[in-house]
Amino acid sequence: MVKLEEFGVEQWMDKYETTPDVLNIAETCAASISIDELVALCEDKKAPGPLDTSVTLTYGAIRGSQKLRQRLADLYSVRAASPMSPESILITPGAISANFLVLYKLIGPGDHVICMYPTYQQLYSVPESLGAEVSLWKLRQEKNYVPDMAELEQLVKPNTKLIIINNPNNPTGAVICKSALQAIISFARERDITILSDEVYRPLFHGISPVDDEYPPSLISMGYDKAIVTGSMSKAYALAGIRTGWIACRNPEIIEGLASARDYTTISVSQLNDQVATYALSANVIHALLSRNINLAKTNVALVEKFVNDHSSVCSWVKPLAGTTAFIQFKKNGEPVDDVAFCLDVLEKTKAMILPGSKGFGHERGFDYKGYVRIGYVCHTAVLKEALERMSKYVAEELVGGGFPSGQLPLR
Repeated sequence: MVKLEEFGVEQWMDKYETTPDVLNIAETCAASISIDELVALCEDKKAPGPLDTSVTLTYGAIRGSQKLRQRLADLYSVRAASPMSPESILITPGAISANFLVLYKLIGPGDHVICMYPTYQQLYSVPESLGAEVSLWKLRQEKNYVPDMAELEQLVKPNTKLIIINNPNNPTGAVICKSALQAIISFARERDITILSDEVYRPLFHGISPVDDEYPPSLISMGYDKAIVTGSMSKAYALAGIRTGWIACRNPEIIEGLASARDYTTISVSQLNDQVATYALSANVIHALLSRNINLAKTNVALVEKFVNDHSSVCSWVKPLAGTTAFIQFKKNGEPVDDVAFCLDVLEKTKAMILPGSKGFGHERGFDYKGYVRIGYVCHTAVLKEALERMSKYVAEELVGGGFPSGQLPLR
């Protein structure tokens, strides 16, 4: 029997996000929108809406509609040396399904996997459940969460099958820049190692400009045919409710193998969801949708920055460049707080919901991020403002003033 450890992030979210009157700033999607709001963003007011209700609801195109896969292929072709074919795209029920499918197909007992860390727990727990050995490639605050190539050299083994990266990174909001991506590709190509890049927060870049020389292209656009990327409509596109993600890979052997394995997990995605995703990625909608979400991220990250600066005696961070999440360390009397006790106390006293780092990334793995919490800041601005105002008062009273941790030690 496959043994999977408890999925800490999802368990925490499921348990606490329905708290009455909660101010949810643990959520990692850009503030979700309705179909009506999506239609309102369309630049062509005479264009047909997202749903063709005359379509018969069969399974539909097994790999995803040609139109949706073409729109994704066009997006990946923008910064690429050669255009991508829609045959290089598989549509899945969210990125979580896309990641699982890649790992399920490619990884097994005796394999070694290197996974960037901290990151979404699925990316290292699933390979372990499949019998692989996993080495964590740790990102460090003192290095602004930039991956260290020298450490990668130390982690690689003769049986390394896969390198997993997450760009932009959850939970830090850090970006792997273009030159670092090139270095990772060169390293993998020399050793014939496949790379999986979880790009679910792409293209929500708000602290680095597309005209910057180090602006990161998608890994799929950088000329390595053993690069696989996954993406989703949930985070950057604010459409988590349609449960639509994808896998992209230019290597026909890999993509066909994944398509074959996919038959065991997914016949097809909902035609209705496919239609909405296709509409959102259309030329008439995508620019307004991304502009809405990037502007929201810029506005809100400034609010978090002010909060951190106002309480710099007890909290610190590396300001995110992209995505929707910030990783903030809280201290009391110079020592990191117990992150779980802290988050529960904050929720009880302020109704602000945040995520303890150890629940997302695990002390049992030699967790190096004591006292850290993850905040999802690309929610509606009014929600974030209210949550930060309440947390500001809490921090002044409980961390600076001396209330927390109510008889508990700062660390477990």
